[in-house]
Amino acid sequence: MDKFTEKLSDIIPNLSISIIILAAGGIITFLLAYVAKKAMNQSKLDPSLAHFFVRLIWITCFSLITIAVLSQLGVSTTGLIAFFSAALAAVALALKDNIADIASGIVILFTRPFVTGDFIAFGTYKGYVEKIDIIHTKIRTYDGTEVIVPNSKITTTEVDNYSSSPTIRVVINVPVSYTADIEKTKEVLYAVMENDNMILTSAAYAPQVRLDKYGESSLDFVVRCWCLFDDYWTVYYKLMEEIKKALDQNRIPIPYNQLDVHIIDKKQ
Repeated sequence: MDKFTEKLSDIIPNLSISIIILAAGGIITFLLAYVAKKAMNQSKLDPSLAHFFVRLIWITCFSLITIAVLSQLGVSTTGLIAFFSAALAAVALALKDNIADIASGIVILFTRPFVTGDFIAFGTYKGYVEKIDIIHTKIRTYDGTEVIVPNSKITTTEVDNYSSSPTIRVVINVPVSYTADIEKTKEVLYAVMENDNMILTSAAYAPQVRLDKYGESSLDFVVRCWCLFDDYWTVYYKLMEEIKKALDQNRIPIPYNQLDVHIIDKKQ
């Protein structure tokens, strides 16, 4: 009984200190993560990169707290460090096929060719960036599908970032009949754009109408204008409708393929 009491009296101080270390370490870790997250949000850092740093703080702090607590309790940390080293080696071995993706993730997070919320297109994919992880990037397409793409595929192909500028150009091809008057057609198309207040009209973004080429059965005009990125689809579909209405009102025909069928009477 005396030996048990003696051992208990030796353990209690160390256990008390360990609990204090654990509690204090948890509070400090929470405060560090909170302050870091707050600072990174104020610095307008990409949310994915901010999340990566905050998660790194939690992992690092709790690893140090665990080692400190075990050391205070008299547990040899040499074996624990060796265990962690072996575990890290095992994880590295398991992720050997993802090394290119991890390296690409680090490149994307720090070089920022695009950030969370951007609308990008690459390969056959097109959509909004939801999250950039260390191994893959999540993209949400227009039809609501979540596409998870390995980072190495993104860094090895051409990426179009439509959100890099607040403005975007709208381009619409308009075929009209060869009988149409060129100046009259341009006047009608310009009028359509002038009546749309979502289209930018400053000198740097002046709308354009050009005769682009001579088609097989039509004069092919091209309409170009600029609008805010968020207004793109509204402007695009509105122009498509208004252009057709304006051409009809001004009797400017749009050619279409026709098929002539000749019936041969074999009885004759």
